[in-house]
Amino acid sequence: MARDLLRYLKIATATLLLGAAICSCTKIEDNSEWDPKERPGMLFNDTTLLDFYDNGVLSWRLKTAYLERWDKSEKIFVRPIFVDIYDSLGAHAAFLRADSGTLDSKLTYVYAYGHVYAITPKGASVRADSLLWHKRDNLVKTDSPVRVVSEDGDVLQGTGFRSDAKMDNWQILSNITGIFQDAARRLKEEDKKQAPKL
Repeated sequence: MARDLLRYLKIATATLLLGAAICSCTKIEDNSEWDPKERPGMLFNDTTLLDFYDNGVLSWRLKTAYLERWDKSEKIFVRPIFVDIYDSLGAHAAFLRADSGTLDSKLTYVYAYGHVYAITPKGASVRADSLLWHKRDNLVKTDSPVRVVSEDGDVLQGTGFRSDAKMDNWQILSNITGIFQDAARRLKEEDKKQAPKL
């Protein structure tokens, strides 16, 4: 028994001496100053939902997988961006999606960019590189190339786009080309409406 105890003490002493030798050999010296990295004040990198209300009525519902906001800035960056847009009565007015987006915390604007796709409840759709909505004038606009498919299936392309927020009244600004569905029949019907009655 004494022999086992003596053996145990030798092993414990050797272990302590070895530990002390390792600790004295691994001296850590770091003379560099701490350099704090600037980080966002708000960061969400999981599914995030934001609802925006105007006078108690839901006006926008935003969904994203990544959201960041930096201190001393009202700008919020999201990636991707999915937005449901509602009218003043709370009815669904349009849907927008894009690779990325920028907005401010007061929702005075939304800038969507990268494979932008917007659709109205009536079925009209818009594709563009970017779209910008300003609350001030309640217009959706871009100067990039755009492709619009109307409710009737007409396809119009061009450069530049202006529309109301519901995308009921819109226009392509320049270089317009188009394909019209069943154009001959529609022209005949329009001619009949405008022909004088005898």
